Amino acid sequence: MRVFNFAAGPATLPLEVLQQVQAELPDWQSGGMSVMEISHRSKAFIAVAEQAEQDLRALLGIPANYRVLFLQGGASGQFAAIPMNLAAADATVDYVNTGNWSKKAIVEAKRYCARVNVAADAGGAYNLVPEESSWQRSADAAYLHYTPNETIGGVAFPFIPQSAVPLVADYSSAILSGPLDVSRFGLIYAGAQKNIGPSGLCVVIVRDDLLDRARSITPSIWDYRQMAADGSMSNTPPTFGWYMAGLVFRWLQKLGGLAAMGERNQRKAGELYAAIDGSGFYSNPVPPRFRSIMNVPFTLAKPELDKTFLAEASRAGLANLEGHRSVGGMRASIYNAMPPEGVSALVSFMQEFERRHG
Repeated sequence: MRVFNFAAGPATLPLEVLQQVQAELPDWQSGGMSVMEISHRSKAFIAVAEQAEQDLRALLGIPANYRVLFLQGGASGQFAAIPMNLAAADATVDYVNTGNWSKKAIVEAKRYCARVNVAADAGGAYNLVPEESSWQRSADAAYLHYTPNETIGGVAFPFIPQSAVPLVADYSSAILSGPLDVSRFGLIYAGAQKNIGPSGLCVVIVRDDLLDRARSITPSIWDYRQMAADGSMSNTPPTFGWYMAGLVFRWLQKLGGLAAMGERNQRKAGELYAAIDGSGFYSNPVPPRFRSIMNVPFTLAKPELDKTFLAEASRAGLANLEGHRSVGGMRASIYNAMPPEGVSALVSFMQEFERRHG
């Protein structure tokens, strides 16, 4: 029996996509082989790869002067690849720190750049985004990096920063959750395991004029210019993840594209936040302006009931609601593939739990 899976990642996948994969797995396109068994350089798989890129471009409205790369190493690999591709070793780079993932990106950048300037730091509980007017930017920065959505704290940027230098964004937990103006960015990257497909794949969208900055020491599989020239196939790519990503892109199109998905996500998050805010038993630490629509952390008024809450939720078919180990409490990740019925089921459970234990 399928449960409602609220995991932060690897996250729930669209049931319709999983069922198609199940049907196609042993004999893909009547070829007598699984899609996992065919050559990545075969005409059949090249067609899969090209269609996936075409569909992603259509969903996001990606301009023609951007390359789309399907890479390995996850978003964490890009923490190193970005400075190696976009900044010289003696360069200054700007980062905004709003939580765990931006902190990890900063730590990695310090291995490769002479100066990493933290232009803004939310600090403390990491439950908000510093006002842009307060940021201390470098006049000579090679780029400005930020994390639009922090999965652990459930903090999201309500704006796209203005930037005179290339803007770089880790969209791992927010990609495809609604419309996005790609032209505002120099580079967008996203690990697949939240809104794109299974883990093992990272999508990078990079503007053409940034392709010639890579240092000579940059590994070829993370050299954007090399990978763009080779169609992301300088080595064997994660073919199964790429194939599944293509199916997810088609699923999104079938649902009406990113405008429709954005409205759906707003409704789901609105229902859950309303239940939390309307209760004296549950609370969320993030001011409404900075709340994520993808990751919703919440705590119980009686922390001693946490284990009971999780056990009863699991028995009710509501899985993986534990908060991150660094903050505790609960967290409901409600990515694109979480159906509205899942959020409604969680809200009903929360209300009944409060009635019995509040």
